[in-house]
Amino acid sequence: MTADGTADATDADTTPPANGDQEVRLASETRGARLASEAHEVRLAVDVGGTFTDVVLLTDHGLTTAKVPTTADQSEGVVDGIEAVCEESGLDPTEIYSFAHGTTVSVNALIEGTGATAALVTTAGFRDVLEIGRQARPALYDLDARKPTPLVPRRRRYGINERATVDGIETSVDESEVRNLADRLDDDVESVAVCLLHAYAHPENEERVASVLREECDVHVSTSNEVLAEFREYERTATTVADAYLTPTIDAYVGRLESRAADLGVPAPRVMQSNGGIADPATVRERAVTTVLSGPAAGVVGADATAGRHLDDHADGCRGLITFDMGGTSSDVSLVRDGEIERTTDATVAGRPIGTPMVDLTTVGAGGGSIAWVDAGGALRVGPESAGADPGPACYGRGGTDPTVTDAAVVLGYIGDESALGGDLALDADAAHEALADLAGEANLDNEAHSGDLDDATAAARGVYRVANATMTRAIRSVTTERGHDPRRFGLAAFGGAGPMCAAALADALGIGTVVIPRACGVLSAYGLLAADEKHDAART
Repeated sequence: MTADGTADATDADTTPPANGDQEVRLASETRGARLASEAHEVRLAVDVGGTFTDVVLLTDHGLTTAKVPTTADQSEGVVDGIEAVCEESGLDPTEIYSFAHGTTVSVNALIEGTGATAALVTTAGFRDVLEIGRQARPALYDLDARKPTPLVPRRRRYGINERATVDGIETSVDESEVRNLADRLDDDVESVAVCLLHAYAHPENEERVASVLREECDVHVSTSNEVLAEFREYERTATTVADAYLTPTIDAYVGRLESRAADLGVPAPRVMQSNGGIADPATVRERAVTTVLSGPAAGVVGADATAGRHLDDHADGCRGLITFDMGGTSSDVSLVRDGEIERTTDATVAGRPIGTPMVDLTTVGAGGGSIAWVDAGGALRVGPESAGADPGPACYGRGGTDPTVTDAAVVLGYIGDESALGGDLALDADAAHEALADLAGEANLDNEAHSGDLDDATAAARGVYRVANATMTRAIRSVTTERGHDPRRFGLAAFGGAGPMCAAALADALGIGTVVIPRACGVLSAYGLLAADEKHDAART
């Protein structure tokens, strides 16, 4: 923190020493996040974002990074990234010892509705639990508010005659009823969620139903006693349904990635989970709901392991760290308090409750590629629609014409003419100016009213930058002041491809005195994959 209390941007070292026999600790013993580089061990990490895929290769000689556009089939972009980083480092892919991976396949499937065709089997009389939900009204005053469409429509929700109480089984399952139900399933059903009353305490009926379904149908079956063995019917049902909805998709994706990695001579990927821990591919292929926040969780782990260490050493009085990950499509905010990453079992993702343990994140639809636009009332808005990586922001020079936050940063000079972009992209500042000038005309901006002697493009860029920062400031307040934490007592770790260009403005707005910009901040989520420990959670009511 500087003497006058202004933000102090610090370049935290994340490069391991060359000594292959030395263990490199990137966090304190209390956090337990460790990164070790042993002799002749080459470690690969690939994190897939909405716009770019980030790659990190760790060897005895240091860190090599690459950034390539994310592809529709994420496994293709992962292979592109592996080939790019190996070419840059001069290593053959067959020399890679381990491969850690963070993905957005699960969360994208939830948001876009592209998961498997699933069915639900529950206790008779309870098939509408999934749709009734809770009394909470997150948009109480929105006359046009709509609840998320259930992942399983009512016609594919089935009730069976059985009953358990907290004391034991009262009515056993009739296997013939389950076989008849299996015959009634639509031919296109790929997965079935089984969630019976009180199965968290007495799973016998649920296991019997699952066993019969597996015998009769060639489908994946998720049971609530394995997914979330806790009370509260709605959350348990919703989480089990989400697992059934996502597992065939993740199973197919990880299978493709394993095959493509094997073709390169690379080991099978170990996948980041929402809880901030790594798991083997077989585990996530069976329990996909644990990967909903796979990529964002890796960023928090990476920030804690780098910026958190720096604050421990240099910032007396800090209670912890606010992590700010700004990518091309969205921004994620989380809190590391008193040396511990904040976690939750009460998260909502894409409007749906997910009860498995995960890093406590707040996500907003404002990233470097978020498109700026003018609403019907003439107000300037930013996001949630993103220009993606192709064509991307206007400054990418790929034919994109929509003005984005990245274009605004170019016009304002926050991204210089010589700045390196992902892959083989070259900066086109003229296209950025043209896109922002068009936005200024649409928003009726004029020099006298908004920017004195600035040109229209600069006035519009300043407006876009302020609107985006206001959105992200609200996100940071939601994890600090709204929970009783003073943001001035925390440091701000800014990373992701666009994070550092907004960090100082956010710190100024929130009164934060210390900003830490980790080295290789643009690929810190991939770096966090290397710092993550293997982790598995178990809970039961």
